[in-house]
Amino acid sequence: MPNDPELVHIIDDDASIRSSLTWLLEAVDIAARSYDSAEAFLADLEPISVGVLILDVRMPGMSGMQLLEHLVAQESTLQIIILTGHGDVPMAVRAMSHGAFYFVQKPVNGPQLVEKVREAMLKSRAAYSQKIRLDDIKTRFERLTPREREVMGLIVSGCANKVIAAELGVVERTVEVHRHRVMEKMEAASVADLVMMQQTLTPDVAE
Repeated sequence: MPNDPELVHIIDDDASIRSSLTWLLEAVDIAARSYDSAEAFLADLEPISVGVLILDVRMPGMSGMQLLEHLVAQESTLQIIILTGHGDVPMAVRAMSHGAFYFVQKPVNGPQLVEKVREAMLKSRAAYSQKIRLDDIKTRFERLTPREREVMGLIVSGCANKVIAAELGVVERTVEVHRHRVMEKMEAASVADLVMMQQTLTPDVAE
């Protein structure tokens, strides 16, 4: 399947490089799939998945930098290792500032590349888990009404029901009802659980 977990994607227009890198990785039991262009890769992938890209900088059509920027914009959880010739080192450094995990110069140092691939895979797993959790919490948060979101904000700030009632200009019983609905919709077992969810949400969502 195109989106197999724990997969390394090799993207390079040079067939010999694709072949040698695939052999290198599979020799140490790392699953790999290769592509001759960024466009072919994009047609075969879900951005939110666990995996590593070994990406050439200069390619016909979409360049490695353009693909990197595209994946970052898509909030991809894939980790990118830039493969570059000596003349492309400044570009590779710039790519890292845009979110690439690492860059490797040609000719490739095999053991170094394998080590970086394994590190990148660990980071991708963590990013994937975090993304799935964040999306789940966002879905729960979107169930809340505007008033329930206000109540949630006051709850996680440590306000008691009486204080929340005074702040919102409602009776305490109404706050109790809102509080129950917030806990239920957010699937929070405790206030501490709710606080952790609030901290996980991005600021623009939690406001």
